[in-house]
Amino acid sequence: MPVYTVHAPQSYGADLRATDKFTFVRDGFHVAAMVFGPLWLIWNRLWIATIGWIMVTAVLDIGLAQLGAGRIAIWSADVLVAILLGFEAASLQRWTLSRRNWRQLDIVVADDEDAAERRFFDRWTAGRRGTSFDPLTVERGGPPPTRDIPGQAFSKPPPLPEGSIIGLFPEPGGQR
Repeated sequence: MPVYTVHAPQSYGADLRATDKFTFVRDGFHVAAMVFGPLWLIWNRLWIATIGWIMVTAVLDIGLAQLGAGRIAIWSADVLVAILLGFEAASLQRWTLSRRNWRQLDIVVADDEDAAERRFFDRWTAGRRGTSFDPLTVERGGPPPTRDIPGQAFSKPPPLPEGSIIGLFPEPGGQR
């Protein structure tokens, strides 16, 4: 099943009035990005990625031609760049959204984008009925352990072994 990431503009936050601005980015291989390359990048308004793609392919083609590579080698290198673009298309979309100060709200697993939207908004509206829902925060568990709290098991280091060494390092000043 495809995985979608949900993004919203930072300025709108989690306001219900801004739900039409939410963007769903499908993770995985994008065949259209591989086949159409720069046209796909322009269509999705990935301007920096388009300039990068043009520069990489131009430098690669000119460099291989200067090295005396044949047409098949240059074509093969271009195909590899196209395949790489197909694999990294979703990452480029997410990177561009983060540069535009968009925030990732959630990750949804669904068969298609419509099902992903339904799942996300069902979960989002169910959470909004509660009083303490904030979709911009992520539950990461308890606070990290610290060594300053007395009485906790992790605040005391383990005892050192009597006269033996752990690992391959000898005692300082000992014989070899």
